[in-house]
Amino acid sequence: MFEVKTLDKPDERRDYPRGHLEAVHLTGLDFAVATFEPGWRWSESVGPIAGTETCQIHHNGYVVQGRMHIRMDDGGEGELGPGDVYVCPPGHDAWVVGDDQVVVYDFAGAMAQDYAKAE
Repeated sequence: MFEVKTLDKPDERRDYPRGHLEAVHLTGLDFAVATFEPGWRWSESVGPIAGTETCQIHHNGYVVQGRMHIRMDDGGEGELGPGDVYVCPPGHDAWVVGDDQVVVYDFAGAMAQDYAKAE
């Protein structure tokens, strides 16, 4: 089956402190565009919604704009910026670096399905 949807009319939008997510749902793919404002940090903005200390979602993503720092539960960490394609397993905290908004495209599907939803 051939399917097409536009981000101009997302299937859903989820708002969370200092950001939001817009998602389209297709057969075999949930695609999300997540926006994070300066001052956003997962453990402060989404953690209370998720009910976990760190993010337990697997991400396959692409950074469109801004910079984000990620710290894994095992102590590994790094920074993402525009043009970076990344895979990030469950068990991490993340935050916006600097004064620019961060926009990421998430292709994993799990973000569009479960991110910032109460358990």
